[in-house]
Amino acid sequence: MDMKEQIQKAEESILHTYNRFPVVFEKGNGVFLYDTEGKEYLDFAAGIAVNSLGYHYPGYDEALISQVKKLTHISNLYYTEPIIEAGRKLVEKSRLAKAFFTNSGAEAIEGALKAAKKYAYTRDGHAGHEIIAMRHSFHGRTVGALSVTGNAHYQEPFEPLMGGVRFADFNDLDSVKALVTDKTCAVITETVQGEGGIYPAKKEFLEGLRALCDEKDILLILDEIQCGMGRTGEYFAWQNYGVAPDIMTTAKALGCGVPVGAFVLGEKAAASSLMSGDHGTTYGGNPLACAAVSTVFDLYENNHILAHVKEISAYLEKRLEELAEKSPYVVERRGMGLMQGLQITGKPVGEVVKKALEAGLVVISAGSDVLRFVPPLIIREEHVDQMSSILEGILLD
Repeated sequence: MDMKEQIQKAEESILHTYNRFPVVFEKGNGVFLYDTEGKEYLDFAAGIAVNSLGYHYPGYDEALISQVKKLTHISNLYYTEPIIEAGRKLVEKSRLAKAFFTNSGAEAIEGALKAAKKYAYTRDGHAGHEIIAMRHSFHGRTVGALSVTGNAHYQEPFEPLMGGVRFADFNDLDSVKALVTDKTCAVITETVQGEGGIYPAKKEFLEGLRALCDEKDILLILDEIQCGMGRTGEYFAWQNYGVAPDIMTTAKALGCGVPVGAFVLGEKAAASSLMSGDHGTTYGGNPLACAAVSTVFDLYENNHILAHVKEISAYLEKRLEELAEKSPYVVERRGMGLMQGLQITGKPVGEVVKKALEAGLVVISAGSDVLRFVPPLIIREEHVDQMSSILEGILLD
């Protein structure tokens, strides 16, 4: 069966909620992917910032195989060694207090919102609190996560959504302050906006949010689902700013391919929010997922992944800047670490993505006009050069 036939079979049974590209990937190795017909692709998307260690990184597969042979699921009614180790390492690296493991980023957002509402309920003795979110943000597709996603295109077909959400402008502290009332229980923002166009937070914005939340006894929720787990050169992007959240969400690269997420609470939020019976999940934190999390932290540490990100991201920025200067289609480069974007004009970004795929390069878009680069964190200069060479052929014609 060739790829065309395989794709036809997929469309017969899979709900068409994604406009997938016409390729069937079969396997990966390092930073390369291979389709079912043997063609090689350089991967600069990493499964949407998930496969930070690429494919078959030494030690990763072996750890998961070992865990499968022991135990994959037992429920949260019992302790397991993997959740003990994964929890310890996540709390240690995030410098927060308590973790709750989920199955996805959207579920992590749901838990964070519930924790914020419960904190305010405990503080005030009543419900009915509000949350301030950011325009052009993206937090997930479930109803709660969608409610704090600042994009009407995603929201309109599913209204009414969760009430009590007000939207401010990202990197505009005054717009946040203008929305604060005695009902406000939390402010939620991505540290680096992803789907909104690859916009890092300004230092003064995060510092201002932290001060505002401290003054008003409001919880600050930082969404690190895409920008976290080493992508900016620190374990979590907020650590570049020296501004700690009350609640952090993480997923994607947390398991480097195994579906797992988490929300992590600081001391204040952990002490006065979710208690026994307030929240739960059957699969969340299962032994297989937590073995992946624990292994990822070990591999990052043992192989100096963060130091490598800081080194290689400077080279990636340099090559993207050169491309931006040469191409009449590139407005600007922006981003942080190995989460970069090129804003494109005069040529549909979808067309660029498609042509890149045909040329053996996997990249994705963000928003309506941004070419997004979220490669495996293990890329080297030669991979950056190969990517740049392919894109020059597309963006300089």
